[in-house]
Amino acid sequence: MDFCRSHIDHLLVNGKRLEIAWHGASPEDAPTLVFLHEGLGCLGLWGDFPSKLAAATGCGALVYSRLGYGKSDASILPRPIRFMHEEALEVLPQLLEVAGIRDCILIGHSDGGSIAIIYAGGTNAPPLRGLITEAAHVFCEDIGLRSIRQAREIYLKGDLRPKLEKHHGTNTDNAFWGWNDVWLHPDFRDWNIEEYLSEVKVPMLVIQGEDDHYGTPAQVEAISRQVPTLVDAVMVPDCGHAPHKEQEAVVFKVMTAYISRLLG
Repeated sequence: MDFCRSHIDHLLVNGKRLEIAWHGASPEDAPTLVFLHEGLGCLGLWGDFPSKLAAATGCGALVYSRLGYGKSDASILPRPIRFMHEEALEVLPQLLEVAGIRDCILIGHSDGGSIAIIYAGGTNAPPLRGLITEAAHVFCEDIGLRSIRQAREIYLKGDLRPKLEKHHGTNTDNAFWGWNDVWLHPDFRDWNIEEYLSEVKVPMLVIQGEDDHYGTPAQVEAISRQVPTLVDAVMVPDCGHAPHKEQEAVVFKVMTAYISRLLG
């Protein structure tokens, strides 16, 4: 893999093509920020936030779209209840190995934050230096399920599908129904990843919007209470489910300072 300031490509993981983008330094020259997107996200929906954060911290950045998202290969539906476990314990370790990541900080948004927690607490995570989550879930809440039902109606009757199609293309239905159907499955009410929190061995920054319509502050409280390492928790005012978009300047400043401290 050739590294440059900004490079979009694909990596082959388990025989499947994953869309990736590299920003900044190579893994040989600096730690890598690995971005894990939300349930309806992909590489493109991060915008220029990863490249700007890489430039501000001197790190490299690896951004990728999971199977069924963006320009990655399609995934098999329906997704299993443990789809985030599979991503964290099977796909992510292989992705880091294939990409040659030697030293990294995971930055996960929503489902991506949950995947980051499972990875940190469920693997040996040898290259992991720290963990940053935005709006991560560690258990299922009614507020989130209500919002996911509303998203279903907007996808079927409103403008959500064409908005997503700009980023997911032919993967649009795969991305939406793969996310929506599994979260609304009756068995998903029992989904819980708190068992991984006590096994997290690295420092953690937890960010959540005060007006998040997918989760309450109980998620942050559970993480802060059960993770044995140093946890910095930041509740962002006037902010919903996507802090790095809705309050970019605030979140950028918080993340930059935290990463600089980790690398100190």
